[in-house]
Amino acid sequence: MANIALTDDHILLRNGLASLLKNLGHHILLEADHGKDLIEKLRAGQQPEIVLMDINMPEMDGCETTQWLRKHYPKIKVLALSMYDNESAIIRMLKAGAKGYILKDSRPQQLEVAIDAIMKQGFHYSELLNGKLIHAINQMGDVSTDLNTLVHLHEKETEFLKLCCTEFTYKEIADKLSVSPRTVDGYRDALFEKLHVKTRIGLVMFSVKNGIVQF
Repeated sequence: MANIALTDDHILLRNGLASLLKNLGHHILLEADHGKDLIEKLRAGQQPEIVLMDINMPEMDGCETTQWLRKHYPKIKVLALSMYDNESAIIRMLKAGAKGYILKDSRPQQLEVAIDAIMKQGFHYSELLNGKLIHAINQMGDVSTDLNTLVHLHEKETEFLKLCCTEFTYKEIADKLSVSPRTVDGYRDALFEKLHVKTRIGLVMFSVKNGIVQF
């Protein structure tokens, strides 16, 4: 059983989620409409083990709230709960300190697995994420391997990797690099093969682990 806080401005969805979690055997310690509401309730003395955090909220969104929690309540683990499965949303939340990311249309069993994993392992592995990425982003700066001994990167490839760790789309990255979108696709595909990854998140993981970017 986990002591859980729900932070979501959609009351009907939040009530349904609370009911589901109670049926799964968890304790709902508190509910909040947005980040500022959550902070006020935490300061009143209620400290959950896990916060299920929506991303888009008024007053203070999920990313900003997660960053605040990471600084002031580092023992509280955040599980991002969102409708969005795009890479930029995932990267933003993981950079902020979330320990997992699950979609709102997931099955109850998937939510239960995510909560159990965070309680036992400290992070949640899923098809969207992997544990190594979460550890890399949440324990940045612990780089023990020299990048040059791993793989040779051209200057443009390094610059491209840095931009991949932002919220820019590939088209916007092409504009930043003053190259065509097709050239950017070439950088991406070459790095996929060179670094043995399959997604943009994999590129971010490599960049963080090897000190190409620091958050």
